[in-house]
Amino acid sequence: MNSMLIREIQQADNEQVAKVLRTVLEELGVPKVGTAYADPAVDAMYEAYNKPGAVYFVLENEGKILGGAGVAQLDNYDGPVCELQKMYFLNEVRAMGLGRKMIDTCIAKAREFGYEQMYIETMPYMKQAQQLYLKNGFYYIDQPMGDTGHSACPVWLLKDL
Repeated sequence: MNSMLIREIQQADNEQVAKVLRTVLEELGVPKVGTAYADPAVDAMYEAYNKPGAVYFVLENEGKILGGAGVAQLDNYDGPVCELQKMYFLNEVRAMGLGRKMIDTCIAKAREFGYEQMYIETMPYMKQAQQLYLKNGFYYIDQPMGDTGHSACPVWLLKDL
């Protein structure tokens, strides 16, 4: 674990990233419908984020993808609001401060893209993730923004950039 690297996704990473995301989602008991699990983008993350105003970062150690997170325009929303998307890490690298580094990386890129706010949806029982978001300046909001298609995620947070 001594050569951890946060970098932009490459096309060759697609298979590993999809496996990591689905492994984590299954481990956390996330419903397969109405969440990121069912997103068609999961199998083609490089392509999904290869557009203006979007980026996906992976956490890599010696060629192995251990997690990732992305930033993209909030779907079905007019205005300079991005969404922090698909931020998941394998259990072996959780609680190592890497989530904070990943959020910092995503926030810096979101500001560079010109976004003014960052939105995220999550599950009620993902308390560790929520604590991380709150420590990084996110705050709870009462209703969803845009329409991400993640109807099973009833916790919404926002951060002013």
